[in-house]
Amino acid sequence: MLTLALDTSTRRGSVAIGETGGAAVRVLGEAVLRVSATHSETILPAVDGIVRSAGLAPADLEAVVVGAGPGSFTGIRIGAALARGVCFPARAPLFAYSSLAAIAAGSGESGAVCALVDARRDQVYAAGYDVGPGGLERRFDPRAGALAELLDELGPSSWTFSGVLSAEQRAAIERAGGVVLPAERGWPTASALLRLVHQAPEAGRVADRARWEPEYVRTSSATRRMENG
Repeated sequence: MLTLALDTSTRRGSVAIGETGGAAVRVLGEAVLRVSATHSETILPAVDGIVRSAGLAPADLEAVVVGAGPGSFTGIRIGAALARGVCFPARAPLFAYSSLAAIAAGSGESGAVCALVDARRDQVYAAGYDVGPGGLERRFDPRAGALAELLDELGPSSWTFSGVLSAEQRAAIERAGGVVLPAERGWPTASALLRLVHQAPEAGRVADRARWEPEYVRTSSATRRMENG
């Protein structure tokens, strides 16, 4: 199954194309997007470039998989809109997985992995997974909350932590006795999404592409201001 993958949930987005559904995933190409303003400036040229570099046309795509968040509200919305836009004309199925699951899948670790993304305002997005050769099993659902409270709950010494974190957050985890993977291994990637759709397609299959919404976990700051205004 020729699959386009994209994640725009963080300031470093990525796009990949690969063959899934066989004995193993075959990644045909991947591009990293370093975003200075918004993903809208880079994502479309990146998708076009990755498809063309593989010698393909958009009509050749058989599936699309997207990182569903949590993370940057604007980035997630852009990725979701693009994923739908590619799916409909190609009549391709849409798959969506938590971007936290993509972090865990791409961590290179096995066992208990806590995936994290800095949510600002002294909070993190977090989800826990058991990572094995056959894929992921979710230990706890994506949530937003204070890092200190999460560490108190989990018992850091029994987890490996990976994600998009500030230096202060990384230091806090280490002081609590947790192991934090290098920052370069903490980004959600499009190639990790390809592995997820290969390992567990039904877990990510979107039944109604028109009604599907990303996994924001909490409301945006703009929405909160309106609600409190």
